[in-house]
Amino acid sequence: MPFIELTGQTLMDVINDGEINPEELRKAGVTSTSVLRVNKHGELEIRKRDGWELIGGLLGNYEDRLRKITGYDWV
Repeated sequence: MPFIELTGQTLMDVINDGEINPEELRKAGVTSTSVLRVNKHGELEIRKRDGWELIGGLLGNYEDRLRKITGYDWV
């Protein structure tokens, strides 16, 4: 499935109020330098030492927000 990769800092710029609680992201291990990816369904995963772990999801018009803020397209 295609995804867009981003850092934890970029994720903070992408999320909308009420979408994902930043405190919950911190509890899931997200830092400003974390490597994350979002698939076309809006599922958000963090890169762990031995693989990817699902930590939440984006809602609404996240596709346009991701492409605009990251400058990346789905790969």
